[in-house]
Amino acid sequence: MTVELASNSPALPDTTAAPPIHPLWVRVTHWVNALAVLTMIGSGWQIYDASPLFRFIYFPSHLALGEWLAGALLWHFAAMWLLVVNGIVYVVLGLATGRFRRKLLPIRRREVMSDLAAALRGRLAHDDLGVYNAVQRLLYLGVILAGIVVVLSGLSIWKPVQLKWLTALFGGYNSARYVHFFAMASIVGFLSVHVMLSLIVPKSLRAMIVGR
Repeated sequence: MTVELASNSPALPDTTAAPPIHPLWVRVTHWVNALAVLTMIGSGWQIYDASPLFRFIYFPSHLALGEWLAGALLWHFAAMWLLVVNGIVYVVLGLATGRFRRKLLPIRRREVMSDLAAALRGRLAHDDLGVYNAVQRLLYLGVILAGIVVVLSGLSIWKPVQLKWLTALFGGYNSARYVHFFAMASIVGFLSVHVMLSLIVPKSLRAMIVGR
């Protein structure tokens, strides 16, 4: 006959903590990238106003950074190098750790259309912040590519003689300016949606600050 005795000792706490949604390197590079991009946008608007591509587009001086062309260029180049170095760190770690493969792939057209329709109806769930839906995967991958294009086109505008092969790749100096403008416009559009969603789902902002 076996007698089972109930133990009155308190249960030991579970010491196995779940891994963070965003590891430290993701959070650091995210906020450094946000600083660099916002600086480049503000100074870029000031540079654009000095030689606009479209007559109907003008950026008010109180929204721009640098006060005048030379000042804006100094801010722009400083932020550019910060963006480049930070971007290289982010991409290398994203590939080396397999995070890009796990988080951003695969992207299937049917899933994108389904999640987009759910988002437009306000029925897209955000219960698990560690899993990106198809629309998020597409947008995040797209903004990474836009960041690469904006840096390369910016270099071709900055050094059209020294990097003439790169300038030629964009169709010449004037074409590179348009590519640079629309690449940056796509990043601004992404940021607008990104900030709006972080306000709608505030726990996503907390996760990017503390990791959980």
